[in-house]
Amino acid sequence: MTNETPRAGNAVRPDTDDYEALFLTDTPMFDTRAPIEFKKGAFPHVKSLPLMTDIERAKVGTAYKRDGQDEAIKLGHRLVSGKTKDERMAAWLEFAKQNPNGYLYCFRGGLRSHTTQAWLAEAGCHYPLVKGGYKAMRRFLIDRLDSICDYALDSEREEKFYIVAGQTGAAKTDLLLKFDNTIDLEGLANHRGSAFGKRAAGQPSQIDFESKLSVQFLRQHHKAPNQPIFLEDESHLIGRCALPEKLRSTMHKSPIVVVEADLETRVEHSFSNYILQKLAEWQAFCAPNSELVSLEGKPYDGESSAFELFAEELKKSMFNIRKRLGGVRHQELTAMLEAALEAHKAGDDSLHRQWIRVLLSEYYDPQYDYLLSKRAERIVFRGNAEEVEAYLLNISG
Repeated sequence: MTNETPRAGNAVRPDTDDYEALFLTDTPMFDTRAPIEFKKGAFPHVKSLPLMTDIERAKVGTAYKRDGQDEAIKLGHRLVSGKTKDERMAAWLEFAKQNPNGYLYCFRGGLRSHTTQAWLAEAGCHYPLVKGGYKAMRRFLIDRLDSICDYALDSEREEKFYIVAGQTGAAKTDLLLKFDNTIDLEGLANHRGSAFGKRAAGQPSQIDFESKLSVQFLRQHHKAPNQPIFLEDESHLIGRCALPEKLRSTMHKSPIVVVEADLETRVEHSFSNYILQKLAEWQAFCAPNSELVSLEGKPYDGESSAFELFAEELKKSMFNIRKRLGGVRHQELTAMLEAALEAHKAGDDSLHRQWIRVLLSEYYDPQYDYLLSKRAERIVFRGNAEEVEAYLLNISG
């Protein structure tokens, strides 16, 4: 799994391709790819310390296509030299000092990571790299998730995925988070799942979501390979984060446990999640020490801006489901929402329960009942929250 390149006078840790160990232990790593590459997708607990900026990388790429590799390398060395090189070296050396058991990597484990490694060695720091780089680690995570999904569908195995379903507001997430063999899909996507589920901090990129998801499955499977994994019933999309196709397919073949709750209980839970907690998130995001800025580039001014953004998000969410609601019902619910927001701004938040109640009973519940009826043969248990909790505890072993 490892190889060692001797370096004169120093014992060195070998380069590695033991990707499983890297992810299971949260091994510190720094990514030498350009910022634009890192932004598109990275791994948990990794720091971006690029060899080149986006502009420098683009120039080197152009030189490579036009003049070949040797000229591109020469240009790269000219661009990253002098004070620029010293500053980047200082950042790499500090990371190595703070994380003596870490690694560095680039996209394929090629020129950028080897250049960074060689420059560090010249400074007396022999720091190992990840062979195959980002591409190989991402491939490993994708393949590992697929194999875990296959494992869950093997009739001879004890480990299964159990899908916890229930009407909107049944507090499925709260129940599932009581179990350490739950993988919180909505938490990883930073979204509450419904049309009104957007959170103030936004969502990760699709690649980041998939990477975090795969790491969680890897860890759970490694920790307890024969224990079931609990997942909340989700559609293909959680906000704008799409479930990997193999995972989605496996979930659609897995046993279902249904949490039941009466309408008023679900109204209160939805009111807490989508009104009280949502507003609190916007207030935290618009606090004076927050980095959030308006479209004009100015900092938001606290409470008033938080409520404005909170209200805007609710109205946008209602607008986004207008076609599914139908014209008349959409107009009625929009009017109820706007009245509730006006009263809320004046200090009375109670009117939100009215539009939430109508939305649950006339829109979400019929939709849920129809979809669940098509999967009735997969339901293995149904009951209230306490009964479902006891059932899940029993099958957890």
